[in-house]
Amino acid sequence: MTSQTPTSRPKAADISKDSSTVETSALNRQMLAILDFGSQYSELIARRIRETEVYSEVLSYRTTAEQLQQLNPKGIILSGGPSSVYDRGAPACDPEIWNLGIPVLGVCYGMQLMVKQLGGQVERAERGEYGKAALLIDDTADLLKNVTEASTMWMSHGDSVTRLPEGFTVLAHTENTPQAAIANPHKHFYGVQFHPEVVHSPEGGELIRNFVYDICECEPTWTTEAFVEEAIREVRAKVGNQRVLLALSGGVDSSTLAFLLHQAIGDQLTCMFIDQGFMRKREPERLIEIFDKRFHINVEYIDAGARFIEKMKGVTDPEEKRKIIGHEFIQVFEEESTRLGPFDYLAQGTLYPDVIESADTNVDPQTGERVAVKIKSHHNVGGLPKDLRFKLIEPLRKLFKDEVRKVGRAVNLPDDIVRRHPFPGPGLAIRILGEVTPERLRILREADYIIRQEIRRSDSYHDFWQAFGVLLPVRSVGVMGDQRTYAYPIVLRLVSSEDGMTADWSRAPYELLESISNRVVNEVDGVNRVVYDITSKPPGTIEWE
Repeated sequence: MTSQTPTSRPKAADISKDSSTVETSALNRQMLAILDFGSQYSELIARRIRETEVYSEVLSYRTTAEQLQQLNPKGIILSGGPSSVYDRGAPACDPEIWNLGIPVLGVCYGMQLMVKQLGGQVERAERGEYGKAALLIDDTADLLKNVTEASTMWMSHGDSVTRLPEGFTVLAHTENTPQAAIANPHKHFYGVQFHPEVVHSPEGGELIRNFVYDICECEPTWTTEAFVEEAIREVRAKVGNQRVLLALSGGVDSSTLAFLLHQAIGDQLTCMFIDQGFMRKREPERLIEIFDKRFHINVEYIDAGARFIEKMKGVTDPEEKRKIIGHEFIQVFEEESTRLGPFDYLAQGTLYPDVIESADTNVDPQTGERVAVKIKSHHNVGGLPKDLRFKLIEPLRKLFKDEVRKVGRAVNLPDDIVRRHPFPGPGLAIRILGEVTPERLRILREADYIIRQEIRRSDSYHDFWQAFGVLLPVRSVGVMGDQRTYAYPIVLRLVSSEDGMTADWSRAPYELLESISNRVVNEVDGVNRVVYDITSKPPGTIEWE
């Protein structure tokens, strides 16, 4: 996403969506549709396509050929998935898709489904293939153009194609998989048994570009500047002279939205910043300074810390914490919006992953079973009260996080906010394991401040995806001076990642670890130990709760 924006249509599952929601209407003159069969990488496929400056959307595998015709995609990608195509009730796409005359790329499960529906055969492999494999190329035309012989591709399958459909040929194989890439070039049908979208497939991006540009004949029309122009036009047309309310958290999403809306409608925008008592040290003051005083964006500061902390008494379960904080936030928001109102629109920083993960597009209407599992509850989508008094406006709902950062730069959001590390909505409340108390908040807030100071001092802030401390609800014995101590440990979490979907613990310099440990233990009363978390994601998560 870098310069001119195509037109957007609602995805098939969203055609009946409330028309009060503002979407970018011009985003898919050039678009690719991804049919999701429950793969953990479906969003990643969409992002990789958008990196080629072509718009893409993730749709339910139940999207019909007729609905796809209405969307008029330049190409279709069938995602991977956890099922086997020969399982009873395995998800399948509308077979009429093969008669649309649109290029199709099947990835892993998607390739196997293509083979099965077009008359080939898929069976349980004698040897599954998981992890890195060298791709041995038989035909470099079209899909594998500029892909290096024996380049690494990421495999993850226990089934294999044992008979190709009529008209298909083998493009590449691996040591264990005779049909690692296949094609029917006359009908523009292609399949790969590996995952070109993951970072473990270094030349997978080249394959994706070949499909997007050479096979689907797309043009690079998905761009930041045109998105901003289109979004501003649509917001102005939708809002007119009415008032808009935005809940501002200080994070990248809501901050970008605030700057975008302020450019569109100026003083018709009111931002409400609710301080729930779980923010990091000095962040509320800094937010007011930047938005209200420096950029003259109207921000109403609501100090609600006492009532939130009171609600946390005795609560230890992380999901219960999230639910309580979310419910209380809505209560405060409704009270204050009544006081400050009336408002006609509520603006939300909903992003595309929120829409995908919070939607029910992958629930089988007959069995009620989900194809993909929702890992965490989201605050932006699905967390609103049923009797919402506002009309919704969500200009960012088609964007991924990296695209939001580009939009932030385009609307002159300060770089330190654009590049800010992700921070959870419930704040420090879910970085304190167990009960959240004023004393534990004080300890973690001070420790977190020192951690951020030290990584900035070492000029390594942007070397990490996230860097933070976690307070554990246990105490250990220590010695400080000649005195015995019995105090809390702080877990230091420094991770490296490209998108947060996977992450590795950072091999931080010993000098940095030492300076953080020394300062936290010496300066934060109540802490006598710092430990370093060396767990990657997976199997762990980035946050502890």
